[in-house]
Amino acid sequence: MTALSSFVDLPFEQKEALGLLFTPAEIAQQPNTWRTTLRIFEQHQAQIAAFLDGAGVGASVEDRPSVVLIGAGTSDYVAQALESLLRSKWGCEVSAVASTDLLPNLDEYIVPGRKYLWISFSRSGDSPEGVAVLEQVLQRYPSISHIVVTCHAEARMAALCEGVPHAYVIVLDDAVNDRSLAMTSSFTNMIVMGQCLANAWSIASYKPLLEQLVLAGDDLLWSAARQAEEIAQHHFARICFVGGGSLASVAKESALKVLEMTAGQIKTMSETVLGLRHGPMAALDKETLFVCFVSGNTRRAQYARDLLREIGEKSLVAQRIAVGPLSAEEKFSPDCDFYLPIRVDVDDAYRPVLDVFFGQLLGLYCSIAHQLKPDSPSAGGVINRVVQKFRIY
Repeated sequence: MTALSSFVDLPFEQKEALGLLFTPAEIAQQPNTWRTTLRIFEQHQAQIAAFLDGAGVGASVEDRPSVVLIGAGTSDYVAQALESLLRSKWGCEVSAVASTDLLPNLDEYIVPGRKYLWISFSRSGDSPEGVAVLEQVLQRYPSISHIVVTCHAEARMAALCEGVPHAYVIVLDDAVNDRSLAMTSSFTNMIVMGQCLANAWSIASYKPLLEQLVLAGDDLLWSAARQAEEIAQHHFARICFVGGGSLASVAKESALKVLEMTAGQIKTMSETVLGLRHGPMAALDKETLFVCFVSGNTRRAQYARDLLREIGEKSLVAQRIAVGPLSAEEKFSPDCDFYLPIRVDVDDAYRPVLDVFFGQLLGLYCSIAHQLKPDSPSAGGVINRVVQKFRIY
């Protein structure tokens, strides 16, 4: 029995009173829900592959589209987590652009005459920026192809695509349409769907890899929850997360999860492994927890190890934690205070769904330690589950 499962098993009335009705269960269910997301893809594989072919993804290199991955907040980090994988698998120019940037600067991101495939990620499919961007692009740039990945069957973004021949909507299972304020299940499942898209023509080879992720996730939930619960008792004033490549998205998402679920009572920041030295290191102090997501690539990992060592030698933070492959634990242990091992050997591009568990669980336990309600920590309504409507220009 872990603290996480004990939250899930509390009586309904007690969970509701503590604000634990959704968040613990939505975090705990993730590995198993990835299998469902894979099944949804498999049910529509033929249609999706045909749509991608029609969009030019399988064409000769010079005829392939520029792929733009779009989202806001956590959904933007979904896009960033998938950028390098889709570039590698599809051989396309791929970029992640937040809808919060696209909306006020739309024309600056479009080169006339160039072929595009835009893939939008949105838990609710109703965020003001996502809806407005899609609506404007469909009207003004009708040649652009679109895929919308959402967790909400009645999403406004899905409705906009009805009857549009060059648009395809993928709806994930309702169980991953998180009811809590913070996105957890929706984050990892939209990434899993993105990984399925990356392997659209060879999904059989992806299935055993996903099963490895599921098994590693079940193990990591237990060990990460135990460590996160212990850390939350120290009441760190701030937490700094760093990662490189695809894991940079995990650092950003982890920082956001802690910030959201503690209603800003813990200040967070995120950086790349090499970017921290260029000014942001000045924010580290003895009240800071430092978390580094370690690459499975030996060359990239060396940069992370050097950074952990340097921070330790300078006595900059209260505690250093590394999250990375089990195979690197012995090498990294001298340069951190705790090493959280991930028991699977996969490319960094597939790891965001696992590494983010630690950030999600830190958010949960720190929220509880600050006597907040994780399901709805923003008592004054400063932030909401779906961003409130605002004037669109």
